[in-house]
Amino acid sequence: MAIREATFGGGCFWCLEAVFQALAGVESVESGYAGGQIPNPTYQQVCTGTTGHAEVIRIAFDDRVIDYETLLNVFFATHDPTTRDRQGADVGSQYRSVIFHHDDEQRTLAEAVVARLNAGRIWPDPIVTQIEPVPTFYPAEGYHQNYYRRYPTQGYCQAVIAPKLAKLRRSFRELVADEERRSA
Repeated sequence: MAIREATFGGGCFWCLEAVFQALAGVESVESGYAGGQIPNPTYQQVCTGTTGHAEVIRIAFDDRVIDYETLLNVFFATHDPTTRDRQGADVGSQYRSVIFHHDDEQRTLAEAVVARLNAGRIWPDPIVTQIEPVPTFYPAEGYHQNYYRRYPTQGYCQAVIAPKLAKLRRSFRELVADEERRSA
C-alpha cells in the first residue's frame, strides 16, 4: 500500500471531512488546525480568527486507488475557491481556501490545477486558494471528528453538508466508495 497525505482547508472542516471520507482510496480523514502562530490551539481560539490557523483536514490516501490530482479536483469542486476567508455563512481567515502541500510534487500539481481551472473560467472570479508548505497539524477536539457520520440529521449537516455529498455523488460517482454508493 502506498499511503500518502494531503492537507486541505476550504471552510468548515466538517464539510471537507464528510466529502473526502466518501471517496474510495481514502484511508482516513482527520479534522484539525494548521497555519497559525500558537501551538495546540483550541476550537474556541481558532474561532476568534486571531490565531492564524485554518480549519483543515488531513487525508491519508492510497495513491494506487486515488491520486493527488483527483483529490484536488474533488476539493475544488466541493467548495468555493474564489472567496477569500469565507465559505457561505462561515467568515474569517480560519475558513480560508488553502492547500498545504507535503512535497514539491504536490505543490506543482496544485499550481497546475489552479492554472487549468482559472484558464477554463470555471468560476466568474479567479481562484484565491493559498498554496503553502504543510505546517504543523494540530488535531481538532474529539467532538469534531467524524461529525457528519455521527450527526447526519443535525441542522448544519442537513443544510450544508448533505448537499455537498449529493453533488459529490453526482459529479464524481465513480470515485465514491461502494458503501457510500449503496447509501445514496
